[in-house]
Amino acid sequence: MATSLYDLTVGSYSQILEAALSFMEKGKSHCEENGIALSEIVDTSLHETMMSFHFQVVSFNHHSSKTVEALSSGEFLPPVGYEPRDYDGLLDMTRASAQMMAAQNPDTINTMAGNPIVFKLGPNEMPFTAENFVMSFSLPNFYFHATTAYDILRLKGVPVGKMDFLGKLKMGS
Repeated sequence: MATSLYDLTVGSYSQILEAALSFMEKGKSHCEENGIALSEIVDTSLHETMMSFHFQVVSFNHHSSKTVEALSSGEFLPPVGYEPRDYDGLLDMTRASAQMMAAQNPDTINTMAGNPIVFKLGPNEMPFTAENFVMSFSLPNFYFHATTAYDILRLKGVPVGKMDFLGKLKMGS
């Protein structure tokens, strides 16, 4: 059986978005139980040259929801213009992205296979097919930012492990 565009996008994004909601909820509980200000998490980065937890969460949400939109619009832009959010606002953003994925129709997404998508970064434009954009740009960025958000929570002592990141696996029968 071939992997469909729906499986590559909505299937992959949904699994990790749901997992992110879970590990972010664990992070919130851990902080509340240990007197750690949630704002401290939001502002934390792994290294001075890296962006904060806030940016990581905005980015993995952007690379999921905006990629699904780009399948039909044909245009993807970097994650700019997002207002600052507190920890609960980042959780709400992630819930909204997961709900968006749940509302997608497999047949509709699959008919967009082969569509052109142009990534616009300032005056530069990078043309892709839908599948190549997803596999070579969107998914790697999505996983990078989700992993970095997870790693920041680990850095702050949140008791999460690999299965918290992976979430519900798509197991065969």
